[in-house]
Amino acid sequence: MRKQRKKYNPKNRTRINNAIYAKELRVVGADGENLGVLSLDEALKEAENAKLDLIEISPNAKPPVAKIMDFGLYRYETKRKASEVKAKAHVTETKSVQVKIGTGEHDQALKAKRAAEWLNEGHRVKVDLFLWGRYKYMEPAFLKERLERFLKIIPADYKLADTLRKSPKGFTCTIERVGKSVKGPKIISEDEIPEEKEVKKEVKEVAKSKKKSLDDLMDIEGGLL
Repeated sequence: MRKQRKKYNPKNRTRINNAIYAKELRVVGADGENLGVLSLDEALKEAENAKLDLIEISPNAKPPVAKIMDFGLYRYETKRKASEVKAKAHVTETKSVQVKIGTGEHDQALKAKRAAEWLNEGHRVKVDLFLWGRYKYMEPAFLKERLERFLKIIPADYKLADTLRKSPKGFTCTIERVGKSVKGPKIISEDEIPEEKEVKKEVKEVAKSKKKSLDDLMDIEGGLL
């Protein structure tokens, strides 16, 4: 009983069996052997004898190259190879890290380390100083300095991809790594990250209470944004 041939679907873009219109083809057999240049009728007969499909795998070659194999298996292998290539391709994204007025040193260090890791992977990092309520009306120079203070503790080589500017929610800037790789970023170990008990008492109180006055916030030493 003859194997029923699959119809050519234009969406597949791959011509098979009777959809092939080249008069001659260089044919690869079912076991990978080179069958040489055959006429289309001869190639179709070889595929029929093997109870497989004739698939045009290189239509732009002269003559076009066709392979005798199961079309379902061919599509599966093609998709698998495409998935592997896609997985190996690096996709650059813009990651985001947010700091606030009153953020403690421990959290600052963790956020800075995370930003360095993203930079090392080749991503851009958008750094936002989030302001709410009355903090939005503080002196811009003071707020920029607070954001710059956080940027300085990021343990990586980077440059500004987007200048520090005012945003709807506060201040923002975007950084990207220098060169093709981050040159020897300092990796912060757990021992280097200050414990919560080492964070100044005033900073803890600011984090716990939203009712602290603006003057108290500006008097905090060592507290980051």
